[in-house]
Amino acid sequence: MMSTDFASIAPPLASLATGVVSAALYGRKRKWINALLAGVAGVALALMVADLRLPAAGAGALAVDTGSAGQLSDADRLAIPRAAAIALTGDGLREAEWRDLPARPVQWKPAAADLLWLDFPRTMSLGRIFTLTVRRAPAQAGWRLQLLAENKQVLADSGAAATSAPGASETTAVATANAVAAATAIAVSGAAKATTATGAPVATAAPGRGVTTAAAGNVAPVPQLSVQWLPPVAENMVLQARLLDAAGKIVAQGPIPLQVKDALPLQIQGRFDAPSFDARALNQLLADGSAIVDWSVTLGKAIARSETARAPLTAPNAMFVDAAYVEHLSPSARAALLAQTGQGVPMVILGGNAADASLWQRELGLSLRQQSPTTEKEDVRQFSVAGVALSMPPATLNPADNVGAPWSVLARDGKKQPWLWQRDLRQGRVIWIGVSDWHRYAISAPQALTLWWQGAMDQIALASVQKAGWQLPDAMPLPGLRSELCAQGAKAGTTLQVEGAAELRLQSRADKADAICTALWPQKSGWMKFTSAGVAEPGLEYVYAAQDWPAWQRALRRDATAQYAARALPVSVGVGAGVNSESASEPASRPLPVAPFAVLFALCMLGLWWREQRQPAA
Repeated sequence: MMSTDFASIAPPLASLATGVVSAALYGRKRKWINALLAGVAGVALALMVADLRLPAAGAGALAVDTGSAGQLSDADRLAIPRAAAIALTGDGLREAEWRDLPARPVQWKPAAADLLWLDFPRTMSLGRIFTLTVRRAPAQAGWRLQLLAENKQVLADSGAAATSAPGASETTAVATANAVAAATAIAVSGAAKATTATGAPVATAAPGRGVTTAAAGNVAPVPQLSVQWLPPVAENMVLQARLLDAAGKIVAQGPIPLQVKDALPLQIQGRFDAPSFDARALNQLLADGSAIVDWSVTLGKAIARSETARAPLTAPNAMFVDAAYVEHLSPSARAALLAQTGQGVPMVILGGNAADASLWQRELGLSLRQQSPTTEKEDVRQFSVAGVALSMPPATLNPADNVGAPWSVLARDGKKQPWLWQRDLRQGRVIWIGVSDWHRYAISAPQALTLWWQGAMDQIALASVQKAGWQLPDAMPLPGLRSELCAQGAKAGTTLQVEGAAELRLQSRADKADAICTALWPQKSGWMKFTSAGVAEPGLEYVYAAQDWPAWQRALRRDATAQYAARALPVSVGVGAGVNSESASEPASRPLPVAPFAVLFALCMLGLWWREQRQPAA
């Protein structure tokens, strides 16, 4: 078989036509031997340039059995590069092991088995809510998920009955520990997001335990459950997750490693033309979170309260202003403020004291409308954070719900009413906060207010800059199995020192443009410490024991095997292999050898040349 597109068939057709014409011209002169040589040369040349392929060698696929432990024998490892296909038995190998092998078509039909997928952040900042999500296949009815502390105390429980509404496919029960009474630090970190400020319901923990029970209902198979917990301190910990069936029997239990680190301090500028309790509450929250704050509030015509930053603001995350500050600036100062925003630092406007709608339309293209007094109660924004209901009235002047470009709605409350708007301004952004009176919760619900502002900061502030850091691509490292470590921001060739192992070298990889990686084989379970000259902070990774989470190990191997099967043209793919049936029906092939045709073409041309030399032209 060969390709049928014109670009592929044009060269062989031209070669064949040249041979036929040459043979015809020799035939007119009755030089039959020369005509035969020219014809054979044309056919040989056409076969050389044609992309002809033959069916793969019919020696049969290589039988490979990885067993329940996902091990590949040395003989199979050496035989796979020479095999035309792989007939796989078992759950396959891990992703890093498959990457070291050349792509081969896979014949594989995985057996039915219980599978688990665990999703959780392994590193997070203090003040973030830790979320553990467990997905189960096949889905079961009435199962529960518990998060346990290192002393086996229950921190969060998805409930006595995992139920869902009719038609729903997921039940999520959330628990938040109440051990932290003071407001938690506001931080920006990409490791794990905190509870959002859009009003998603979060259940309250039971006193002393932090356990939440899901709402009762019709018991139905549930494929996924989640629990949440707020770490009280920054430290390395190994929690435990436990799955129980409807009868309360333990189905699976294993470690959940977590590194809680101190948050990088935010760098915030604040400029306010009128004192307010809201600005004061925000300033206090930022101070409690160790933010580097440059704050100035005008108290009167000649009186201002200023707070100088304790360190230079090298990379500000945001600039907070109230609407009055922008309205009272001179045109030149306002233009300079917008030019500064256009360079990349977001400007966040507290719209509670806005008064000049025409100015905002003229300067920023923001159409503001007056709050209707007849719908004042209905327009109050409602949020639910950590089981606490927060009600905040809208600003006197706010954008419309269906605001037009270049403005757009950035966040909505629990009733789907917008309260946060934004627009791009060259390289920066302008954000309008359209609620007020959050200071009322600084005393009555400080932790809920902190989490609300934390979710808002995730959407409005720039992330803190980290020049170098560690990446842990292996979801579940195991002793004796190939794993990987990557560093971001370091130079290729940097050495890596792993505790209890030989020195390694970090190298560039084609699939990771912003990181350098190395392969390693962990020797024992537990925390593995490593350092590198290119990264200031030492790294930690938890190595699981071989008997930890067997269902999760099985699921990871099957996912990696499906990805490997998709790399090559498959011969036959079983259910769950992750390759579409259309490509599975195409047979494997190999290119037609061209060396014999090249030799034949050369001999024919030499023969023609020799005969032409013996018979000079008349």
